[in-house]
Order: sequence, then C-alpha cells, then structure tokens
Amino acid sequence: MRLHVVDGTFELFRAQYSKRPERVAPDGMDVKGTVGVVASMLGLLDDPEENVTHIAVAFDNPIESFRNDLYAGYKSGEGMDPVLVAQMDLVEEAVAALGITVWSMDAYEADDALATAAKRWRDQVAQVRILTPDKDLGQCVTGNRVVQVDRMRRRVIDEDGVRQRNGCDPASIPDWLALVGDTADGIPGIPGFGAKTASALLTRYGTVEAIPAHSANWDVSVRGGMRLAQTLNEMRTEVALYKRLAILAEDVPLTEDLEDLRWRGADREEFERLDRRLGGGTMRPRRWRGE
Repeated sequence: MRLHVVDGTFELFRAQYSKRPERVAPDGMDVKGTVGVVASMLGLLDDPEENVTHIAVAFDNPIESFRNDLYAGYKSGEGMDPVLVAQMDLVEEAVAALGITVWSMDAYEADDALATAAKRWRDQVAQVRILTPDKDLGQCVTGNRVVQVDRMRRRVIDEDGVRQRNGCDPASIPDWLALVGDTADGIPGIPGFGAKTASALLTRYGTVEAIPAHSANWDVSVRGGMRLAQTLNEMRTEVALYKRLAILAEDVPLTEDLEDLRWRGADREEFERLDRRLGGGTMRPRRWRGE
C-alpha cells in the first residue's frame, strides 16, 4: 500500500501555463488550470503503475504563511496572476469532488502538509510518494520509503537521487537552500555560494552551523574559500533565518487518519455539479463512491 500526497498549488500552476487548450466556463471564468488539475488527478488515479489507494492533495490558499511573519521578503501572493487567484477555491472544490482528501493550508504551506504526512504515515505504508519536483521536499526523502515523484520527467527521486540532484544528504537540504537560495520561495541565499560549493561543504560538515569559521580549517577544496568564509561569518544571522524558512513543518494539525485518505471513488452529485460549472465535457472518474 502506498500513500500519494500531491502539491496541488504546483499542479494548478503547471496546468494553467501548459499547452492545454484554453477553457472558459459558462460564466466567463478562465478555468484552464482547474480543468487541467482534474485531468491530472484522474490520470494519476487511473495509472496502473502508481496504483493509488490512499491520496491527499495540499493547496496554498492563501499563498502567505507563518514564514511571511519571519521574513518580509518571503514569497507572497502579491503580483500573482489574478486568473490563478480566482481559481484557488474552485480547484479545491474540484479535487474534493473527485473524492480526494484536500488540505487547504492557511498558516502553513502545502509543502508543510506533505512533510507532515510523510513523517506521520511513512511507517504505516510501503511507500510515501510526494508528487512534486520542488527541491525543498527533498528533505523528507528517506531511503526508498519516502520518495519524490516528478511526473513531468517521469522520475522517482529516492535518497540517492537527492544526493545526485543536490549533492548532499536529504537532511542537509534546508542548509543547502539557505546557502544557495530559493528564488521560488524568496530566499536570497548567501552571496558567492553556488550549488557545488554548498554541496561540497555540506557533504563534509552536514549543517551550516558545523562549517568552521575559518577557511584554513576547511578540509575540502573550495575556490575562494577565504572570501566565502568571511561572507558566511558576517551573515550567520541571515543564514540561520534562511534555514528556518527552508525547514518544513512536520506538525501540521491534519485531522485525518490514514484510512480517511483511502480513495473510494468520486462523489457523483458533486462532480456533476462541478462539470456543469466548468461548462461540461470534463473527463469523468472511473469509479463513483458507493456504486
């Protein structure tokens, strides 16, 4: 038995800006992203290789979280495409109509819900599959028990895959992001630290706190070590904050137990209502709840 947890916000962005045909609802609303997410989730449910039995989808709604209180530059909904904003509630309703558990995040982020689910249920299932390519979820990967799935590239990323992608262990991903930065989340990183430099130091020392203050004490070869050490020492406070922003919460108060996440089919009445709202012709589920 597997548990599939999906980054719904990523799915919405991906669907809205994909090459799929435009889709306008009878009321004139652009619903391309929502229709795309419905098709994506139905494709996942029908995929014999994925063999979905238990599933949940998490959304950022709104985009802001507790991290915005920690750092003013953290990602927010400011400047977000109004077409996407208008669909945030609708896409949650659509996924719920498919009979899939929806986690709508407010104070937390969708990634926090995925991290919490992975920690809570990883010992109760054969595998937790986190469906997003986002690098920050790499910190949740555990051997082959908790993996990331990049559906676009048809790639499964286990613990060795994280090391190949980021050059460090999963536990060091928040440190890596603190040094390198994450433009998608508004984490600026530390000037001069590229991916290879950060990977080399973290492979050796594990955490930013453990990196010696003086480059003369670094027993890994890093170009410009003296300058980088000075920069890091001057920005220890900032790097601690950036790491705090990158660490995913694993204590989101999800109310469901594992059995609540079992997919039992779509709600026919809710789906028919959704289909009419979207203008009809939406892909249909293979199974209806209770039938």
